[in-house]
Amino acid sequence: MTARIVDGKAIAEDIYSELAAKFASLGRVLKLGIVVVGAHPVIESFVRIKSKAAERLGVEMVRVNVSEKSDAGKIIQAVNRLVTTTDAIIVQLPLPGGIDVNEVLAAVPRDKDVDALNPKISEEERPVHAPVALAVVEILKQSGVTISRARTVVVGAGRLVGAPSAWLLRSLGADVSVFSLEEGSIEDLKEADIVVSGAGNPSFIKPEHIKEGVVLIDAGTSELNKKITGDADPACAEKASLITPVPGGVGPVAVAMIFRNLLTLAVR
Repeated sequence: MTARIVDGKAIAEDIYSELAAKFASLGRVLKLGIVVVGAHPVIESFVRIKSKAAERLGVEMVRVNVSEKSDAGKIIQAVNRLVTTTDAIIVQLPLPGGIDVNEVLAAVPRDKDVDALNPKISEEERPVHAPVALAVVEILKQSGVTISRARTVVVGAGRLVGAPSAWLLRSLGADVSVFSLEEGSIEDLKEADIVVSGAGNPSFIKPEHIKEGVVLIDAGTSELNKKITGDADPACAEKASLITPVPGGVGPVAVAMIFRNLLTLAVR
């Protein structure tokens, strides 16, 4: 079996086409605030991708730069500056070491939290959900994958991928278990109909770890030999029925979901 390779860019293009008309009909320009701490090439690449998407949709990006030497209080001040002047706010991660990330993210109001990362708000209470989790579900639905009752293993329980993906898939009826690299056995993956991985551990999922015909959603991102790579070994494509490439799979769809979330928050 050779897997269908998901074209995340094509799915994202469809989302942008859908959103463009809706943004145009609002009669005003939406503003997306972003707090950027320090100046690092990787962070700048993330910001640049979001800025390009904003530009094509006619969204104004309002950027506030904060020194890398700032404490949590200074970053929160930057967030507060954006609360009354923008429709939604991003705190660009990662933050420098030593910063209490939860404290900073908790400063983003519920109705401005486009990334759905405020730790004080439960998933049930959120008006929108994490863009990566939404991207995972969008890819599954667009690919005709049945989510309800599917045996699903989510690898990792991080705030960006694992935890929100597990919650969202459960809410759609999937039978979800969360696999921890520290505590679980890689053999657990063999029973899964769907594997969603966001561990950031390059190519650690091998063909022998998955069953024939599995749906493999690779949302992990790390660098190996100066190349961006995912959690799944490329050879898994010979065993899976559907697989997302890294890059070009989940990532483009997740960025598009930021702007779907922005629209949702703006018209509530």
